[in-house]
Amino acid sequence: MKLKLGLPKGSLQDATLELFRRAGYEITVNPRSYFPGIDDDEIECMLIRAQEMARYVENGILDAGLTGKDWILENEARVVEVADLVYAKQTFGKVRWVLAVPAKSSVQSVSDLEGKTIATELVKVTERYLAQNGVKAKVEFSWGATEVKPPVLADAIVEVTETGSSLRANGLRIVETVLESNTKFIVNASAWEDAWKRQKMETVVMLLKGAIEASGKVGLMLNVQRADLENVLAVLPALKRPTISNLSDPDWVAVNTVVEEKTVREIIPRLKAANAQGIVEYPLNKIVI
Repeated sequence: MKLKLGLPKGSLQDATLELFRRAGYEITVNPRSYFPGIDDDEIECMLIRAQEMARYVENGILDAGLTGKDWILENEARVVEVADLVYAKQTFGKVRWVLAVPAKSSVQSVSDLEGKTIATELVKVTERYLAQNGVKAKVEFSWGATEVKPPVLADAIVEVTETGSSLRANGLRIVETVLESNTKFIVNASAWEDAWKRQKMETVVMLLKGAIEASGKVGLMLNVQRADLENVLAVLPALKRPTISNLSDPDWVAVNTVVEEKTVREIIPRLKAANAQGIVEYPLNKIVI
């Protein structure tokens, strides 16, 4: 038996493959094939655009897949949403679909778009958003390069963004957020009822979430005399529970903890000043809670 797993092709592909690598799965992509190799004989992968993923999972062509909340809503797909996997192509965060207009536009809110034209890939979600706000406007499907369409081809756009930099570079101003989205691990309802597949999927999800949890964090190991332990623990970030182990010398202990990588350059000098010794920083692939 094999688990049929859909991986997002396109902008999320590289970030997804790297996430799986840190979770312990080596996936090899042949540019001429939509069926990547994976070093797990119980999984069969297929590359599918995120926009279509939910539909294929709902129909059972795939047992499971990774796609955004945005495309689940756009396809109105009936799937089991097993886990949030909060990562994107540039950052480990959520993305936003925003309503944007030219910087000099008079539009200040969605209500100002009555009778106007909006270009977007997210047509159904945008239409529902307009209806919720009592606005009647024309929503056109955009095949790409959506940022360049205002003001000549559309009055406004609804486009996805992580940082807003691409919109600003194209002379656009964000008016409102239409939808916040992140990647989800979705499952076909029938596959979720299969005991073997369910256990396999839960294992994959656990490892993926562990890889996300470890992002931006490192491990720290150090030795300290018991007399200095309190001062050393005071240096480490609050709400952390370091592991303290006895050493062969009863006057010394080893401390092992996890910290944000960006704080290490400040913490290590302070640990040294608190008489810690043998300080070792090491990378983390997964933190399984």
